[in-house]
Amino acid sequence: MAETGAPPLPPSHTPVARAERFVWLTARVLEQRLFAHHFRGGPADPVETALDAYRNEDGGYGHALEPDLRGPVSQPLHTAHALRVLDAVGRCAGQRVERICRYLTSVSTADGALPAIHPSQRGYPTAPFVPVVDDPPSALLATGPVVGLLHRNEVWHAWLFRATDFCWQAVESLDESHPYEIEAAVAFLDAAPDRPRAEAAADRLGRLVRAHRLAALDPDDLDAYPVSPGYAPGEHHFPYDYARTPRSLARAWFTDDEMTRSLDHLAAQQQEDGGWPVRWRRWAPAPALEARPLVTVEALRTLRSHGRPVG
Repeated sequence: MAETGAPPLPPSHTPVARAERFVWLTARVLEQRLFAHHFRGGPADPVETALDAYRNEDGGYGHALEPDLRGPVSQPLHTAHALRVLDAVGRCAGQRVERICRYLTSVSTADGALPAIHPSQRGYPTAPFVPVVDDPPSALLATGPVVGLLHRNEVWHAWLFRATDFCWQAVESLDESHPYEIEAAVAFLDAAPDRPRAEAAADRLGRLVRAHRLAALDPDDLDAYPVSPGYAPGEHHFPYDYARTPRSLARAWFTDDEMTRSLDHLAAQQQEDGGWPVRWRRWAPAPALEARPLVTVEALRTLRSHGRPVG
């Protein structure tokens, strides 16, 4: 057999080694390079190069970067995904982010925030649980994570002022919600500049999560926890979904025992092929296939951030 110059894969007995084989078998180039960066000491430049394939001339991102939205057009959810990638490799700054902020300004609603789906998506394949409407409202789901990422990276742009005000108003007025919206609120609060205000808002949200049983605290008794309307059967959310790292404000919502059990459950979800499953509703083969490596990388990062050995 000819030499390739690449080192052989390690034995597949650790979670990372098992996941690595899965990533090489199934992932897009972007997730392959992200995996290499996070777990094999790979450089950031190849991640940026792979991400560039999804960037459009308007400064936004498209081309199914977020797998449930197909087609070439820029969308806020794709662009939020791109910002997460840039943040993960320490490149969330400079002219690239300036162009992103100009795109965000161009698609903002009247109150300066982001819609979940811009109407330009119409005509392209889209998951049925993200409907396209002509005049979409502002959405904390889309705006919160973007504003949080930009604040964490000390990006200052005119767009941020009104978008931050929207996030505060949306977070502080939540009285009924669902897990993905709460996750978006946490993403904002974990990086919001006004720390006392963020801590107070997070404390209130934690009480809401527990009162409405939006976190499955006992993985062995999932029937005791409701699944939010519109979610897939069994699409529960767990403490680690809200507190991705021990530094998150959401970590205080859960006891050590609750967090331990949820992390045990996450670790046990690694499947025979080395990947983690997609929990949300599947609607077409390609989005489900592309999403699993994303979920797998995030599962490993979450476990490692909480001190779990992953290899």
